[in-house]
Amino acid sequence: MKESATAGGVENGGSKPLSSGGSGSSRHLLVKRVVKVTAFFVGITVLWMVLYKTASPFGFASISQHFIGVFANDADIMWFRDPFKEFYKDSDFQIACDFFNGNSYDLDNMPNGGLTYVKSNFRTIWFYRYWFASKDAYPKMHDQDVFNKIKKNNLIAGMKLKIRFLSTEYFGGFCQPSKDLNKVSTMHANCCVGLDNKIIDLKILLEDWRKYMAWPDKSKKQLKASWSVPLSCR
Repeated sequence: MKESATAGGVENGGSKPLSSGGSGSSRHLLVKRVVKVTAFFVGITVLWMVLYKTASPFGFASISQHFIGVFANDADIMWFRDPFKEFYKDSDFQIACDFFNGNSYDLDNMPNGGLTYVKSNFRTIWFYRYWFASKDAYPKMHDQDVFNKIKKNNLIAGMKLKIRFLSTEYFGGFCQPSKDLNKVSTMHANCCVGLDNKIIDLKILLEDWRKYMAWPDKSKKQLKASWSVPLSCR
């Protein structure tokens, strides 16, 4: 874990695999299986929502009519604090970023659809239907890339859909890690190719957090600790 300063009694430890019982290879295999199983069930859930009377990438247009809001995140996102405290109160559609430029209203931010929080209302239901329909114009693109293509469309502006982008200070990732562990809510293993690479860096991420949580509260406030990752995901 990196530190911007040092304090007595606080060790600037490097990032190592977790030191719980069992061999490194067996722990690696266990984590890999857990990620695969989680990804499988997430995939089944998304498929069910898409097939169940849906007109949107994630079934939002159908299911959102029965809920106040919908929160979704990928299986390779680690939660460290309650993320709901960091969501904007005045937004219809909020999305995480690969790269955040400091302005949550700026449509030039680079979004990542791995984490979204959406209020259920006529604007967001319309938007998801429009988003899904737009895939026909970009048939070879992922949903996230289609969103990038349509986010500045005048139709969306005309609907007065309130879009805001989540700061990587609170919703970080391997693309742009959050710089202060005192503030971070989630970390996403984005900008990373290969499941093995993700697992290696996620283990380092958890080790960084374990060391940080072992510090006295006073040291946590004095030191601006940051992550050791990405390493394998560079």
